[in-house]
Amino acid sequence: MGVVSVKRVRLISAKRELKSERPRVAEGARYSALAILRHGLRGDKDWKRSWREPEPKSGYDIVIVGGGGHGLATAYFLASQHGIRNVAVIERGYLGGGNVGRNTTIIRSNYMLPGNTLFYELSLQLWEGLSRELNYNLMVSHRGQINLAHDPHSLDALRRRGNIMRANGIDAELLTREEVWRLSPNLNFSAAARFPIRGALWQPRAGTVRHDAVAWGLARAADSLGVDIIQNCEVVGFLRKGDSDGAVIGVRTTRGDIRAERVGLAAAGHTSHVARLAGLRLPIESHLLQAAVTEPVKPCLDQVVSSLATHFYISQSDRGGLVFGGHLDHYNSYAARGNLPAIEEIAAQARDVFPPASGARILRHWGGVMDMSMDGSPIIDRTSVEGLYLNGGWCYGGFKATPASGFCFSHLLATGESHGVAKLLTLDRFAEGRLIDETGHGATPNLH
Repeated sequence: MGVVSVKRVRLISAKRELKSERPRVAEGARYSALAILRHGLRGDKDWKRSWREPEPKSGYDIVIVGGGGHGLATAYFLASQHGIRNVAVIERGYLGGGNVGRNTTIIRSNYMLPGNTLFYELSLQLWEGLSRELNYNLMVSHRGQINLAHDPHSLDALRRRGNIMRANGIDAELLTREEVWRLSPNLNFSAAARFPIRGALWQPRAGTVRHDAVAWGLARAADSLGVDIIQNCEVVGFLRKGDSDGAVIGVRTTRGDIRAERVGLAAAGHTSHVARLAGLRLPIESHLLQAAVTEPVKPCLDQVVSSLATHFYISQSDRGGLVFGGHLDHYNSYAARGNLPAIEEIAAQARDVFPPASGARILRHWGGVMDMSMDGSPIIDRTSVEGLYLNGGWCYGGFKATPASGFCFSHLLATGESHGVAKLLTLDRFAEGRLIDETGHGATPNLH
């Protein structure tokens, strides 16, 4: 607790500062109940496209590589917060086809180390008002998260985590076994359970967000502010000033060269691959994380439930499907597809933790390529290559961090300085031994 207290004053003041910096509402055509009625009376034939399909210009103030949630959020905040609208977001595939559309939609802020604690709390706060700001329903559901403890040692660990969260003004409550049962009686409370429930850490403000709505809402808002979103445009190299070791002054793409004053890299699981094109070797590995969803079933799980021992998590979607996932694959991979052994493992965990899942058939499963940092915590920093900035290493925290990531990365790109909440998320911490070792709630334990 002593270490947290030393950092707390500076981090709390940074969080208060952000309250006066909430982004302005996006410009352009607005969605409303009246608009739906008006278009319905016209036969729904005059809806405008949500975003343009522009041809890339020869140059921009800022180019962002990666059209996922983080890249789109960065572009939106650059335009809405900093007035920088001559921005391009370059996506090698289609918008929403990467990790922003390949996740389990969970949002939470139950982190405990300085650098992560208030960063993820900021993200949760931004989620709370983002639908209104974007004029797009992101389907944010604050249904709460139950993080289960299966033995006295894990219960002590959750008690410590909860105390740190509360010390930083974040909602957290330690639950007894009986209190967990009252919240979610369909969990496995059997005396013969493989993972007996001893208690849990409860965060009421945690929950879920509709992942594809995040991509579409951010794209629409950024586009309405003048940002160019360029799909099917792969970066194959970087333009350098003078020679191959000079400053980055743009990108080479499959649709031609695009010059830029600054280039922001937000390529998720392909971060290390794209950075290598600029001669950078990053402390990041790419691994596959798999998840699955069952056929729709009747409502049976009101909260997000996770298991501290197994790194398993499950929730029920608005459509009724049980969405669940677990450990990532313990080998390097860029293959964004699932495999049966991993699905078998997480299905067995679903049955053990939440018995009603055993009768449901799996509807589909998928995989996302994760950019795993060496300490389980993200990186938002300038690189050693002038003109090139990095947003990566998100491990398991990528989707939930989308708004705070975009907010802080846009600040770095616009000002050249790290925002107060992200000052510890720098590259040099790996060389200097200042690791933010959030394994277990960031990267998978004992991965490296």
